[in-house]
Amino acid sequence: MEPERIDRSNYKNQSFSIRYLDGPNFFRVWHYHPEVELVFILESTGTQFVGDSIERFQAGDVLLIGKNLPHLMLNDREYFEPSSRLLARAIVINFKRFFTGREFLELAEMGLVNKLLTLGDRGIKFDESVAQHAIASAQRILELKEEERIIELLKLLGMLARSSDYRLLSSLGFSNTLGEVENSRMGKVYDYVMNNFNHKISLKGAAEIVHMNPTAFSRYFKKNHKKNFTQYVNEVRIRYACKLLQEKRHNISEVCYLVGFNNISNFNRQFRSIKNLSPREFMKSYEF
Repeated sequence: MEPERIDRSNYKNQSFSIRYLDGPNFFRVWHYHPEVELVFILESTGTQFVGDSIERFQAGDVLLIGKNLPHLMLNDREYFEPSSRLLARAIVINFKRFFTGREFLELAEMGLVNKLLTLGDRGIKFDESVAQHAIASAQRILELKEEERIIELLKLLGMLARSSDYRLLSSLGFSNTLGEVENSRMGKVYDYVMNNFNHKISLKGAAEIVHMNPTAFSRYFKKNHKKNFTQYVNEVRIRYACKLLQEKRHNISEVCYLVGFNNISNFNRQFRSIKNLSPREFMKSYEF
């Protein structure tokens, strides 16, 4: 299914927008927008779809969703029953990546915030200890005067940027944010994988790109990624397969070969190992 592009620009021409959502359910559309989005769940439960990530959400969750990353917060079925009295309440902040100006964000003092927004291209979910403080900050922003709001938002971003208590949601294979690391040593390897994952990829070929022998490269890669090179390639393939399955332009067998697997049984096995469900179950989870 193709995500729908949504306009989240600020009609007042301000640097960012903040909305308080209070209704029977959240926006039921798989969508994306060029603005970064901070979501603070105050009351609600359901399933969140961020890129190729699918998991539950509940009150107290805080998410950072990067520019153009497809997402959906789908409430549980009981929220849509005619007799339901359940509420979906949240605070949502939207802003462009360089809402303070490119030069400001590239200041040395803003390095951690800049890194946070780069990671946000894959979607971030913050742990409970951080989320509580973040929600309190978002509530303060709602109550402040316009000229004070931007200062509080920068404080909030700084707090989130200094935290290490978070998880990345979507994958490099889905969000295609590899350009952010193209100048790093491993960036060339990531580019090699992304440009060739649907063909045969070898450890030797990857090692040659960074001028290392295969054994040394294998050790280096596992040390930095906590997984071997083959596992990484399989994850990229499966996560791109998720994107194709969501679009529903190809059947499961076609997707298997489009992402570089040679047989359907291995594809199904790797898919379940990485996503904890079969390709068919994954497709059904997107039937909303």
